[in-house]
Amino acid sequence: MSGTETWNRAALALRLLAADPSGLGGLWLRARPGPARDAVVAALDRLPVPPRRIHPAIASDALSGGMDLAATLSAGTPVLRDGLLAPGATILLTSAERCGSGLAATLGQWLDRGAGSLILLDEAADGDECPPPALTDRIGLFLSLDDVALRDTGPLDMHLPASLPTVILASEQRDALAVTAASLGIASLRPPGFAAAAARTAATLDGRSQVQDADLRLACELTFAHRAQATPAPEDDTSAPPEESHEQDGETQRPEIPDDMLLDAVRAALPPDLLSRLAEARTRRAGTAGGSGAAHRGNRRGRPLPPRPGTLDGRARIDLVATLRAAAPWQPMRRAADRTDRRLHIRSADIRVKQYEETSDRVLIFCVDASGSAAMARLAEAKGAVEILLSEAYARRDHVALIGFRGNRADVLLPPTRSLVQAKRHLAGLPGGGGTPLAAGLQAGCELARTSRGRGLTPSLALLTDGRANIALDGSANRGTAEADAGRMARLLRTEGIAGLVIDTGRRPAPSLEELARAFDAPYLALPRADARGLSGAVSAVLG
Repeated sequence: MSGTETWNRAALALRLLAADPSGLGGLWLRARPGPARDAVVAALDRLPVPPRRIHPAIASDALSGGMDLAATLSAGTPVLRDGLLAPGATILLTSAERCGSGLAATLGQWLDRGAGSLILLDEAADGDECPPPALTDRIGLFLSLDDVALRDTGPLDMHLPASLPTVILASEQRDALAVTAASLGIASLRPPGFAAAAARTAATLDGRSQVQDADLRLACELTFAHRAQATPAPEDDTSAPPEESHEQDGETQRPEIPDDMLLDAVRAALPPDLLSRLAEARTRRAGTAGGSGAAHRGNRRGRPLPPRPGTLDGRARIDLVATLRAAAPWQPMRRAADRTDRRLHIRSADIRVKQYEETSDRVLIFCVDASGSAAMARLAEAKGAVEILLSEAYARRDHVALIGFRGNRADVLLPPTRSLVQAKRHLAGLPGGGGTPLAAGLQAGCELARTSRGRGLTPSLALLTDGRANIALDGSANRGTAEADAGRMARLLRTEGIAGLVIDTGRRPAPSLEELARAFDAPYLALPRADARGLSGAVSAVLG
């Protein structure tokens, strides 16, 4: 779809939103800063109910209402104020891709009550970032302005007709929308309702009392395309020709709507790389490691969280505003009981302290099989893959570590570091040959992960091996004992909660290595014919 066509569809979407904001739930607008986004945001201010802007870190009392602290302290009695989530309001959430679960739950409940509409301004630079599904599932319309240039933009007409007719949506049209949603792999029951509302509103704006095929196509493009989880292939036209319409009891029968018409409309609006993006998203969901380290709470730095009750222990930072808000309702009672002229009475139960959430840095531990069973060509490919991954980890500012195992031992060749040059030097010097002490490699990886976690890092382990373990932990050359020791170490990694990935680099997939991955509770990838670029791509898809 060209930029001009996208802009014209944006103009139609804004008119639909202006005519029926509650029925459509709102608009998910994906657009990075630029003139196109500025024009659409400016047009939103011309909606019948101009939007109220909020940000992801907004306090809950500002949304739902609460005490007006300044007025309460001045009057000496509690003074309440209304929140932003008033009935019939339109809310514009900026940086929606950063919305937390708490705010998403509050906004989702508000939308479920039909109290207003929500506009999500999604400014994510990465396609994998998006607002919470709890919100996107409750919003009917979607627009992406990524392919719109300045030359494609034009005036946006927000004018609504003076009188709006009552529009009828036939039962077979509802059925066609439901079948289309199912064909696209959409499991939620809300999108067909949004599509029906969009089709009725489109007919209303055109002054018609009945929904036509063009209205259904527009509704499917705006409500189904971004939700598609499958791209159904066009079916061969082997059906019989439609029967001519005939009259019964003086009424004309409506012809059935061909489902292919709606599927073709959605297919035209789908991004060209949908299948590859869906496959990558499924692979990412299979892994347990995210793009950042584990989150933990503190009282000094990070993303602000709601304050909590605390004590004056000298360690936590007092939230003065929250403390005053907790004490304000009790002032009349405390002044009467204390019988003094003191204006403000603070008790220990009123103390509120600040708390923050911060994420730790991540360390990627590469455990590489350098034994003789991993042929030299495969070892070279593994080295090349790890080198590519090291570069990607460096770009994300992750720590990296390298463990090599061969002969009867495993060595930490590179402790956690951000030095790309040092990492490549140690990787190039990794020798090959000897037995396969797989259990020793996993043991060294577990110990290094524990040490990294003690330093405040979040560890992930990537194991690259052909799985032919033949050296036990005690150094004996016993294949049965070696495999049992490796399984025990894999279960230990799972118990420690260490995320990981097992890559089978052998020429044939090894069932024993797949069983080891299950014991580790880690994704298993068999890549017998992958080169260095393919190996690195597979690991990046899972470990992020």
